[in-house]
Amino acid sequence: MALHIIKLVVGCDTVEDLIAWRRPQAGEPWILRTRMTPKRAAELLDGGSVYRVFKGRVLCRQRILDINTVGEGPAARCHITLDEDVVLTHPLPRRPFQGWRYFEGKDAPEDLGRPGETPAIDQALAAKLRELGAW
Repeated sequence: MALHIIKLVVGCDTVEDLIAWRRPQAGEPWILRTRMTPKRAAELLDGGSVYRVFKGRVLCRQRILDINTVGEGPAARCHITLDEDVVLTHPLPRRPFQGWRYFEGKDAPEDLGRPGETPAIDQALAAKLRELGAW
């Protein structure tokens, strides 16, 4: 089972906001910059994704293509190159946290499809159903 990363999204309320924020940089690699380089990078590169949390819910994921440490010493940072393809997931509640966390494949929500495709159920409705314990 693949190992993933889960990370909060700051400054975007929806998946559509994230995609719109990305549009001006189209053509350049999608780089997620973090302070710490994952020690389990080899496992992440073996089919892992970054799962994104918007306002307390995991709503999408992007496949990890590459992980690099840039700089040295205290100035070192991690650049995680992501696939341009954003995949919607079943909404999954998640409490706030700082930075990123490893996310085991067994805990990851199922995929719904790509933005613009019609998912089997509206994400807001799915989130409400999960909150009520009906899904």
